[in-house]
Amino acid sequence: MDLAAWGLDRLDWKFFAGILNIVIIDIILAGDNAVVIAMAVRSLPRRQRQWGIILGAGAAVLLRVVLTFFVAKLLTVEFIKLAGGALIAWIAVKLFVEGAPEQADKEAKTLIQAMWLIVVADITMSTDNVLAVAGASHGNFFLLLFGLALSIPFVVFTSNLLSMLMDRYPIIIYLGAAILGRVAAEMIFTDPLVESWLMAPTWFRYAMEALFALGVIVVGKLWLWYSFRKSEKAAVVLNGCVPVEQSGKEE
Repeated sequence: MDLAAWGLDRLDWKFFAGILNIVIIDIILAGDNAVVIAMAVRSLPRRQRQWGIILGAGAAVLLRVVLTFFVAKLLTVEFIKLAGGALIAWIAVKLFVEGAPEQADKEAKTLIQAMWLIVVADITMSTDNVLAVAGASHGNFFLLLFGLALSIPFVVFTSNLLSMLMDRYPIIIYLGAAILGRVAAEMIFTDPLVESWLMAPTWFRYAMEALFALGVIVVGKLWLWYSFRKSEKAAVVLNGCVPVEQSGKEE
């Protein structure tokens, strides 16, 4: 076994410091992916939730492995993060609407539908995560693999915990949607094109992150209100037609 090829030829303080840094990074960055997975599987039948979490976490890590080879170049391409941020904002609203307490009686979606949302979100969110782990590994192949492998149990555990807490405390759904809204704003306003065009100070980006966090919830609430009003009108029309037909038959 070639220890140098795996980055195990020099087990010095820098190597162990890299391990510690990667553990901390994985703990912090696992949160975003876990929020997406937990919100996506919440409306699944209970028997399918565990499969959704395991497959979602596996997909997240697999995407990180693929993106590792060209993530640094991707993040410098204009429109990539802008489009990704807009997509995350849409997913945040969609997951909020599907997981809102008002939708408790709504028909559960399928595992395939949940996985599709998880994969699309992970594709856009994993770039920054991979870049952070790649930077902490300093080109050490073992540390890079270690960081990617370690993220699996972190994401699975956090997703499991969040999905259970969401059932008991619906307020977490609001917090999850707000977190995804903040991630969307961060991606949009750190896109190279947007940064060069706006040249805005740091406080402006933080203000936009707060606005997006709140905006996701507001848009989701408006969506729910519109859907409720639409179904209410349909029920009124349906109920209004039935008596007329019945009265005509009686005559």
